[in-house]
Amino acid sequence: MKKFLYIALLGTLLIGIGSCKDYLDVNVNPDYPTNVVASASSRLPWIQHHYGYSYGAASVRASLITGTITSRTFTGTNGTLPAWNPVISASTTPYQQWFVGSAANLNDIMAKAEEEEAWHYLGAAHTLKAMGFMLMVDWYGEMPYTDALGSSLTPVYDDGKTIYEGCFAELEKALEYFQMTQPATASPLSAGDNWNGGDVQKWIKLIYGLKARWLNNISKKANYDPAAILDAIAKGPQSNAEGTVIDHVNDPADLTGDVLFGDPLKTAFIFDSGAWSDWARFTQWYVDLLENTFTGGSGVEDPRTDKMLPSAQHWIAQKDEQSGDVTYTSQFIRTKGVDVINSNIRLQNGPSFVNYDTAKKSYSVSSTAADRQGDTVYVNIKALCAMTGATSEESTYKASDGTVLSTGTFYSRPESPTDIITYHEMCFIKAEVLFRQGKAGEALTAYQAGIRAHMEYMNDKLKEYSGSENPGKQPMDEAAIDAFMASAAVAQTASELTMAKIMQQKFIAMSFTQQNWNDMRRFNFSAGNIGSFGVVYPGYDRPKEFGSVAATKIPGGSKTDVNYWFRRMAQCSHEVNYNSDNLAASNPKAFDTDIWSVPVWWDTED
Repeated sequence: MKKFLYIALLGTLLIGIGSCKDYLDVNVNPDYPTNVVASASSRLPWIQHHYGYSYGAASVRASLITGTITSRTFTGTNGTLPAWNPVISASTTPYQQWFVGSAANLNDIMAKAEEEEAWHYLGAAHTLKAMGFMLMVDWYGEMPYTDALGSSLTPVYDDGKTIYEGCFAELEKALEYFQMTQPATASPLSAGDNWNGGDVQKWIKLIYGLKARWLNNISKKANYDPAAILDAIAKGPQSNAEGTVIDHVNDPADLTGDVLFGDPLKTAFIFDSGAWSDWARFTQWYVDLLENTFTGGSGVEDPRTDKMLPSAQHWIAQKDEQSGDVTYTSQFIRTKGVDVINSNIRLQNGPSFVNYDTAKKSYSVSSTAADRQGDTVYVNIKALCAMTGATSEESTYKASDGTVLSTGTFYSRPESPTDIITYHEMCFIKAEVLFRQGKAGEALTAYQAGIRAHMEYMNDKLKEYSGSENPGKQPMDEAAIDAFMASAAVAQTASELTMAKIMQQKFIAMSFTQQNWNDMRRFNFSAGNIGSFGVVYPGYDRPKEFGSVAATKIPGGSKTDVNYWFRRMAQCSHEVNYNSDNLAASNPKAFDTDIWSVPVWWDTED
């Protein structure tokens, strides 16, 4: 596991947020962390941290939109997104974490790296700049970019195309710097790099992986270039070991909170945004993907299912008829999915909060309504960290008597990985591109490689948890993986392969990522009107609770209407309140109620 390079809180983080100017240019104290003295190596881990939090928060909220998870609450950010009835507060966190924590430090780290001739830090800074602003395009469509990091308090907006092209230019600059040799006097990249431990080659592969992802995201555009995508893939990660994945830890001493939100500094961003408390539940649509029980599914259960979905420990009472003594045996029961597409469960105040009675060793719900009593089948994804009671590295959510209330899930524990660029993503992009080219045989090979790569990637991580009693943290059986790969759940011949099969497996492998929402938008969700691919996400639709208020925000009347779907986030209140003139000029519908259904630039045809 990579060593975390976090420095004291009252250090570099505050530089970008409130750096001071020494008007007299004298008596600069090198021990006080200002933008004058802070090194590139002390800035980089914070820039990485806040970009990661921005991406993690965006990914959790995207997961509410794409039907991966839902919420037992009905108001606020997490409660309104599953209903596709968003509120503006849902737009804020990715923006804050990116601009306040990361982007505000970019000019200074670049200047310091230039001064130090720390070329590899310049490469990392330009890469992160591209990543952050591309996330803003994915999220909002338009955003200040060329004017964003200057002195203006009301920066002018750029359109999505300008930012998209600018982000590619940033990657080209990054490549130039990574190919330069740093002098021995410069701080080595390993001194400040939380992601790749200073491995320049992994950074270069990250850059090409980003290129492949972003070039593929413009699949609706006339200049979509399969050859360029395949070339980028060939230069990106070629194995699981070559991906960029952030390893997190559940450190009992991690009690110094993030300066913006107070969350632990070393924990996974999906945990911070989605599993800190017990509000989240998986949906039936997502469970069906893993269990292959969707319409047309094979019924062959994926071996990843018990690792991706949480289980709760239940106690079975056995009474001795002679003595009357009662003994208990435990059984782990996996969560059921909440059907938010076909049932109005959330309109009926479900799923309800689940209580556990240690004396009775049984579960109950907080609601007294008869139709809510069965909600104990929905297991939350909560895990524990130091701030929520964990006293060791074990993050399993337990009751006071040791009963496991949730095993957690692969991507949502404090010590879960954060995927930045992975080999399995490259495989699925390659499969899609080749399938578009009519090369179904080659696409089949890439598709199958992506499935196996993700399972092996998961198993490598699960083996790190050796000794954990949590069944969700134990490796998958290799024989089960082989059997699944040879089963009807996986296309075995080129004639069996469809775009829906490719994207189903990509969706599973990229659970809890912003990219799943990007992909759904590219294929118009389940409209079935992209090329000859048919319905790529079968069974997916607006939530059943979608009502008249939501219809003012996402008003389309049929699936083939562009604005039938959740396409973007409205700009957050900071832009609305303090940069409204430029915001109004950025998009004719910027202040319209239905801005949420307006496609971002890359999601439109030329």
